[in-house]
Amino acid sequence: MTTSYTKRRRNVVITALVGIVLLGSVISYFWYRSAQRDKYIPGEDIEGISEDLDRALPDDYPRVTFEDVSGQAGINFHHFYKSRSSQLPEDMGSGAAWGDYDNDGWQDLFIVNESGSLTLTKDEKDNSLATCKLYHNNKDGTFTDVTVTAGLVLRIMGNAAAWADIDNDGYIDLWITSYGKNYLFKNNGDGSFKDISTEAGIADLQGFWTGASWGDFNKDGLPDIYICGYVKYSPLNDQGFSKQFDVDVPSNINPSAFPAQPNLLYLNNGDDTFAEIGRQAGVDNPTGKSLSATWCDFNGDTWPDLYVANDVSDNMLFLNTGHNSFNEISHPALVADYRGAMGLAVGDWDNDQDQDIFITHWIAQENALYSNMKTQLAHGRMASGELKFMDEADRYGLGQIALDYIGFGTSFIDYDNDGNLDIYIANGSTFQMKENPQKLIPMHDQLFWNKGRQQGFFDVTSVSGPAFDSAYVGRGFAAADYDNDGDLDLFVVNNGGPGQLLRNSGVSSNHWLEFKLVGKKSNSHGLGSQLVLSSANQTQTIQAGSQASYLSQNSSIIHFGLGIQSVADALTITWPSGEVQAFKQIPVNHMYEISESRPNLKKLW
Repeated sequence: MTTSYTKRRRNVVITALVGIVLLGSVISYFWYRSAQRDKYIPGEDIEGISEDLDRALPDDYPRVTFEDVSGQAGINFHHFYKSRSSQLPEDMGSGAAWGDYDNDGWQDLFIVNESGSLTLTKDEKDNSLATCKLYHNNKDGTFTDVTVTAGLVLRIMGNAAAWADIDNDGYIDLWITSYGKNYLFKNNGDGSFKDISTEAGIADLQGFWTGASWGDFNKDGLPDIYICGYVKYSPLNDQGFSKQFDVDVPSNINPSAFPAQPNLLYLNNGDDTFAEIGRQAGVDNPTGKSLSATWCDFNGDTWPDLYVANDVSDNMLFLNTGHNSFNEISHPALVADYRGAMGLAVGDWDNDQDQDIFITHWIAQENALYSNMKTQLAHGRMASGELKFMDEADRYGLGQIALDYIGFGTSFIDYDNDGNLDIYIANGSTFQMKENPQKLIPMHDQLFWNKGRQQGFFDVTSVSGPAFDSAYVGRGFAAADYDNDGDLDLFVVNNGGPGQLLRNSGVSSNHWLEFKLVGKKSNSHGLGSQLVLSSANQTQTIQAGSQASYLSQNSSIIHFGLGIQSVADALTITWPSGEVQAFKQIPVNHMYEISESRPNLKKLW
């Protein structure tokens, strides 16, 4: 009996060993096949990679379309002058910023430009047709170019623009970054602006300045600004080429050929001057090649944190300590991610009341959707206070579908007013055309509809109107309801091409609410305020000023979609000062003003 038992046990062991060997052989075989598989080449179908890029579009997708109305709206903007000379600063810009500079209740538009090739002579630059533009909203769907009277005719290698009321006088001021220096224009309140860059103490630092993001990080009631530095660029005398996806790329347009440019944090002194404290605060990010950044309270402690999107270097997440300093937690939070990051969007895409991050990347790197796991962790899965993110781009339809694109400007926008944040991406190549190296390869932009947490995002570009038929070299992108009709419209800056105003057709029957914030104890535009809107079984959370895009700035008006709900049950706003206001039973399809400390909403439209 013992012998029989021993034999049976030996046979079981032998069978198990054979199974393990066979399993190992199978695993080794498929590993070998995977290792031998050709690397992904953009535009080619590769088994196991590109075969599952498409997701069937549901029948209930929104019948909302966009139309390019730039010409009829009076926006005649063209980016760049003459031909590029294959140098990196020529290829990265530019952006645009929406803001109501004259306080008439309608969103105006500032567009940044690049004066032209770095090889232009002084006379050529002085006569360049590529100037920055300020367009005043005429309240009838059209705009007037007021650049000259506003004093904003700039012939620069411009990158980003961002509005903020630096002195809380009720008028927004304008910051512009460039390959060169930073500019600050004070709003005179009469439709004109004054260059106070030198007086403000920001004009001396020369560099390759890209993204700009305003936020009151120390909650003193004054907006501060974070400036991204890209690379320390200088034309290479002995220029070589690198092979990227079988394309010869000149070193002068390859960011990897240049060292990183540290970033800047300007503290608002309250007297129209600023103090640069980036290194002191621990956010100068000296090894990062930064293009975009945003302020947002990611961990829910009411202090604005800072996320920085870096190209060919680790992204950075800095937690605000509340003492004019930050702790870098990029790797523990799982958002360091060494890829070519360009555009940046922040929003609660899954409506779980924490802020998520979407990042556009270089070709063949996929885009990233970092879902904030704060709410899940709060239910006891992990230690209290931990901040973790999970890249769910592939799971929800935003990853592999981006393999053939180079994404820049982006934002979470509820374009169909159903209460779920959708995503727009301005795409444009950094590769030169083989037949004409003076030009970059154009790409089509993308619009993704959010069907909710269970199903994620669907590419609706092909069914969203003729505005998406043409391909450009997309860079900056910003959203605003410029015609005050309750749906979000889009503006795209194309490198070496036209600026596009894309009007939302608004055919969706869904309802909406918009809010203008007026801070009293807090900064005048409520940057950093958190708004929580509840309606039926849906709760939406938006943090004012948290959108970053790429070199661009959305309207500061807070926009909520409400679907079929005709009344919003409740709205709670928490201001940076700590004051909390609550409103109930809010009629929809109106814009309201929320004034800090005022007990009632003021209907504007």
